[in-house]
Amino acid sequence: MAELTQNEKRLLAILEKENKADAPHLAGLLDATSEAVVQWAHLAGDKGLAMVERVVAKEFVYTDEGKAYAQNGLPETQLLRFILPETTLADLQKHEAFRIGFGQLRKKGLVKVEGTSVTKIPGSTTDADEAALKKPSDADPRTKDLIKRGILQESETVRYAINITPAGLALVKQGLDLRGESGTLTRDQIISGEWKDLNLRKYDVSKLPKKAYPGKIHPYQRIIGEMREILLEMGFTELYGGIVQQSYWNFDALFQPQDHPAREMQDTFYLNETLPLPKGYEKVKAMHECGGETSSTGWGGVWKEEKAEQCVLRTHTTSVSIQYLANNPNPPIKAFCVGRVYRRETIDTTHLAEFEQLEGIVMDENVSFGNLLGILREFYNRMGFESVRFKPSFYPYTEPSLDAEVYVDGIGWIEMGGAGVFREEVTAPIGITYPVLAWGLGVSRIAMLRLGLKDLRLLHKSDVAFLRETPSLRHTKGGI
Repeated sequence: MAELTQNEKRLLAILEKENKADAPHLAGLLDATSEAVVQWAHLAGDKGLAMVERVVAKEFVYTDEGKAYAQNGLPETQLLRFILPETTLADLQKHEAFRIGFGQLRKKGLVKVEGTSVTKIPGSTTDADEAALKKPSDADPRTKDLIKRGILQESETVRYAINITPAGLALVKQGLDLRGESGTLTRDQIISGEWKDLNLRKYDVSKLPKKAYPGKIHPYQRIIGEMREILLEMGFTELYGGIVQQSYWNFDALFQPQDHPAREMQDTFYLNETLPLPKGYEKVKAMHECGGETSSTGWGGVWKEEKAEQCVLRTHTTSVSIQYLANNPNPPIKAFCVGRVYRRETIDTTHLAEFEQLEGIVMDENVSFGNLLGILREFYNRMGFESVRFKPSFYPYTEPSLDAEVYVDGIGWIEMGGAGVFREEVTAPIGITYPVLAWGLGVSRIAMLRLGLKDLRLLHKSDVAFLRETPSLRHTKGGI
């Protein structure tokens, strides 16, 4: 049998005399708290020396309203006493209990209303309800009704009855060493040799310690922080921008036609606010209508200023990148933006109406599509995805365009985001003559893979169990 602690021995010695007792009584005898006594009893119970019985007692207590009714009677009782043969509805309305009591009387069928006259039903009484109020019972449906009305409250009290087992009794009769124990050693005790005569406390090293839950950064924020750290290490500069953007920057400057499906109400959150168009917007307008001064033919049709002025909740962080390029048209530029974007999605396990997106741009004199593939491969490798591949795709503002995929054991190839080289229709109106590499990815998708989640909503719920059980991620190169 495992060694007993000093407190377990003291408890068993008391139980030999008390046989069975409540925790508060034992706590008084042992000069301890009830909680500590229950803990010691459970430890002794694990060794078969004691039994702990959890006794739950249910009781009903009066609310403040219920206390007044217990003294003066229920509202329906007070009102029923007030009804005389000549009583009218107007008379009853003067009574302070009318608002609650009259409804209860009619609900229980104790009164009859004819015109302005109110009469009692023969034999009507509220004695049964008053009895339930005075002596509530779990089996009485009237008690449940009083709880619903907020007159009574159900309360549970828990007590612990602790008893010694035959094995525990036999152990006590054999004799217990109740000498005080020493849990620590001092320098003087070691030097003098006094430690040899001390009753040292024994520790069970096989016993797991109590779990500790220290404060830590949210798992999702840690992953975002890791992405930010990787890009900063790769020489990128971080960009910041507001979540409310003008349609001009969110769509038009990116050569997205004004009749594009993504601009409709079902995909975008439009706001009532508008902002004046920036200086030089005419070049973007010309690009849409006829291709401007480039070889492009544009989208044709009529480009409307009022539609470009409309404010939206940004649907992508590219709206921040394009503004940065417009204000900084000279190379070299390596920048990224990570932030929340908004789209009118049907919320389910893999879709949310708001989520994080990471956007990156690179502009220099001789950068090429091959450089874009290298940057993406390096970033995903550093995020822990060893196998990366690319496939052709289409995006309104890049050409050529691609989708990046990574391989995850047990799942297969998963699409992570899109990328490409900004079209001339995007760069020419803002005065850029150099190639611009651009890419974006869904941060939440990576987070789901890293955390082994099947429901995207867990990333934003206050689920304490999820937060406690998710280990702190360590920055590693390779392996998710």
